[in-house]
Amino acid sequence: MRGRILVAGALALALAASACSSGGNKENSKKNNTGKTPGAIKEGGTLRIGTNSRIDSLNPMVAFNQDAYTMFEYIYPYLVQYDTKTLQFAPYFATSWETSTDGKDWTFHTVQGARWSDGQPLTAKDAAWTMTTIMKFGDGPTTNLAPLLSHVTTVEAPDDNTVVIHYQQAVGNVLSQIQQLPILPQHVWEPLAAGNGKTLKTFKNDAPIVSGGPFQLSQFSKDDIALFTTNPNFFGAKPHIDGFGLKMFSNDDALIQAAKHGDIDMIEGGGGTIPPTSVQTLKGIGWVVDTGPGMTENDFIINSHKPLHAELLDPKLREAFAHAMDRDQIDQVVWLGLAQPAAAFIPPADGVWHDTSLQPESFDLQMANQLLDDAGYKRGSDGTRVANGHPMAYNVITPTDLTGVDRTFQIIQGDFQQIGVKLTQRAEDSSAAFDEICGKDCTAYDTFDLAMWDWVPLIDPDFMLSVLTCDQFGGWSDSGYCNPEYDKLYQRQGVTIDPGARQQIVHQMQQMVYNDRPYIMLNYVNVVESHSKQWDGFLMSALSSFNNLSIETMTQVHQVG
Repeated sequence: MRGRILVAGALALALAASACSSGGNKENSKKNNTGKTPGAIKEGGTLRIGTNSRIDSLNPMVAFNQDAYTMFEYIYPYLVQYDTKTLQFAPYFATSWETSTDGKDWTFHTVQGARWSDGQPLTAKDAAWTMTTIMKFGDGPTTNLAPLLSHVTTVEAPDDNTVVIHYQQAVGNVLSQIQQLPILPQHVWEPLAAGNGKTLKTFKNDAPIVSGGPFQLSQFSKDDIALFTTNPNFFGAKPHIDGFGLKMFSNDDALIQAAKHGDIDMIEGGGGTIPPTSVQTLKGIGWVVDTGPGMTENDFIINSHKPLHAELLDPKLREAFAHAMDRDQIDQVVWLGLAQPAAAFIPPADGVWHDTSLQPESFDLQMANQLLDDAGYKRGSDGTRVANGHPMAYNVITPTDLTGVDRTFQIIQGDFQQIGVKLTQRAEDSSAAFDEICGKDCTAYDTFDLAMWDWVPLIDPDFMLSVLTCDQFGGWSDSGYCNPEYDKLYQRQGVTIDPGARQQIVHQMQQMVYNDRPYIMLNYVNVVESHSKQWDGFLMSALSSFNNLSIETMTQVHQVG
């Protein structure tokens, strides 16, 4: 049962789903080489997952790492989820839904008799309270989640099994927004929403967490391990496994050694976790390797608000920097061909939303030098250019858990030296890196010049588009970019029901960002994940099988009987 997706929302979904990849080229997908029939299920056991990413916070109001949002998918209920194979929307806590004729009112009918892991009733009122609270504090502690409820006026729960969301006007991507919104237990979180709601953002939310999803977080040690056990009160189908663990490794070598020694059963691939140099190693130990078009994209960030060095706001300087990026070398040397040069900040795996007319700037050091010469940045005695009386020497912040970032930086550093620009890498853990980027109170954006990071966008482009809006100062913004014209387009795309018209706006927004260059896009990385042949039931997607799209993989994965 897929629910009743009516009016233009169905058209937008059909357009997106028809063009998006729902998987890749799965090696050994038909054979598990264990002598057992694929699909033979052995109940129980704990799936041990390795990652070099992190769960940065257990609080949905502040978390930003991909693994944190995957965790939320499994411990909190959501109204809807994606069908991993078709990328169409499927029921989760909502069993069905419908819209009013004018598209302004969405009614969701929820599971009856559900309970939280602590035994308290899980009802539609929890969903209505969560959304209302996010809207109430959208300019403060709930900034990260507030864009998901753009244009919503009120949310009500007329009874325990009905949620009604009222919009100012018809919105073209309601279900994709709702799919990203965890439903929190009101009896746990309501005391935190007193006064200005500041405690919502500072709440540590330590394990064990009250859960309404198929699993509950039973143990957590930051930068080390997260352990999940099945939630006995889960309202849906019981998983085949007893639980799973997420082991966070400090470096790629330790991760691969753990696989070789049998200490883990799977390496997640949603954030480019598996180093390309390790693919043959994993095949050599008999593991299945799955690969295909992915959503992960790497970017070079230029502070677009108030950099330490003001010349970085110069459009000609940014253009010169873009021509000094040897994306082909990065893709071949760092990613061994498992990545493609990037231009638009919406990736090709997002189908029709990706603007194919945008192409990466040519790697042309002569052109880059000419642009800098024409802009008046003369070389000093040591060959380093001078701007505003100081050498053009900049620190580049890089998160330590980003696969391939060190070698990528070295390539860029060498080429920038040839255009008279000195770069120094400043490697920090992801939390410290983001704190330095966003500055005091996470709104200043005045304490850095350059950074490198990645994004793992969602299926609908709205979230990725929202990152670059002025409203995301103190939220998701990692560049300080603020362009009122861009913001107007963002608002328009959200309420444009016709999918073709919305597509044109989304393309226009990509072109604006391409020209303004808060990001110089580096590459789109294939999703690559791997697992032991003693396990089966993984459902590959452009975000890998361990993802924040749905609960399907972790409720279907099992040991091979």
